[in-house]
Amino acid sequence: MSAPLVRIEGLRKEFRAVVAVEDVTLEVSPGEIVALVGDNGAGKSTVVKCIAGVHAPTAGRILLEGRAVEFSSPLDARSQGIEVVFQDLALASAQPVYMNMFLGRELVKGPLRRLDREAMAAETKALLDGLDVLVESPHRAVRDLSGGQRQGVAIARAMYWAQRLVLMDEPTAALGVAETRRVEEQILRMRDGGRAILIVSHSLDQVFRLAHRICVLRRGRQVGIRRTSETTGDEIVAMITGLRDAD
Repeated sequence: MSAPLVRIEGLRKEFRAVVAVEDVTLEVSPGEIVALVGDNGAGKSTVVKCIAGVHAPTAGRILLEGRAVEFSSPLDARSQGIEVVFQDLALASAQPVYMNMFLGRELVKGPLRRLDREAMAAETKALLDGLDVLVESPHRAVRDLSGGQRQGVAIARAMYWAQRLVLMDEPTAALGVAETRRVEEQILRMRDGGRAILIVSHSLDQVFRLAHRICVLRRGRQVGIRRTSETTGDEIVAMITGLRDAD
């Protein structure tokens, strides 16, 4: 792998008296997929949200290409080429697909800067077709799409805008086998395109299919990191459940 694109050092996040994450250190390189695994409440989503600018870390630091950064909002993270696929997808259900693709970054035209709906729709259709996301029309409202189609739109948006890092929180939750396969193909395309990817997943089968390395969290603490090629599902489960000591 090349030099790390993003590195978190000694990350700690408190919510009043509750310590959600403590002393997490992790890095992701371009063209690498790293998986965050652990039981519910282990702190996985909190780590993602700290990197994404949703939460400000209580302690520790985040480095982007070796430079310490502080994100006061997700807009700050996006300005640095970081995109997120949240578990709830963060899509505007009443809006058409093409508006969701350009949400907050709409194309405009003319001196009055009117929305260039035609250009956004055309670009969205080309992107979805190229990624094999099966949506009949970019003009369809998101609320009329299946769960798999919504996931596909959210990931396509991340692929379109992410220049450096993609954060994914349970990107295939509640999807069927065929829809999961399509989403995983999109993730691999992002990896092949040189993006760094940090993915949260409860599916160890998926983790072993996609990830180069696995970071295990338990009760907000980092238990250990393993190369996928050098570990087994049984070892990862033992780390998650506490049957194996932290290292």
